[in-house]
Amino acid sequence: MEKLETEVLALLKQDSRLTADKIARSVGATESQVKSAIQGLEKRGVILGYTTLTDDSVMDGGIVEALIEVRVNPMYGRGFDAIAEEIYSFDQVKSLYLMSGGYDLAVFIEGKNLREVAAFVSEKLSVMDKVLSTATHFILKKYKIGGELTVPSESKRLNIAP
Repeated sequence: MEKLETEVLALLKQDSRLTADKIARSVGATESQVKSAIQGLEKRGVILGYTTLTDDSVMDGGIVEALIEVRVNPMYGRGFDAIAEEIYSFDQVKSLYLMSGGYDLAVFIEGKNLREVAAFVSEKLSVMDKVLSTATHFILKKYKIGGELTVPSESKRLNIAP
């Protein structure tokens, strides 16, 4: 990756709302050079999309999020990719990662309530042929999302020391 692309990417990771003009001024390039760099990063699949980080716990009608550890039997000739494709095709799946360690896949899902998440696991995920086992962990509180703190940095506990 070129130096300009690296610099542009670093700035966009911090704030994807930055305009090409602001980025250009920050990195000492022209606006057209920055636009070209961004287009190249998008075309090569380095930039997959732009998103807004939200703390769903402070919004009305919150959702239930869960991490599901999944052990699978990889498919001959396709490894983990075939089962991953089946799993990430479900709308409830927000992220899916191949892992090292005690389980193979980390599946992050969202549901309207605990019952919906449980139904996804029992009716869709655990019944798949190549799935050996699952372990579901419900996300209770988020302290940091995408590098951004969701809680005040200063503790609200009272200092009890004499």
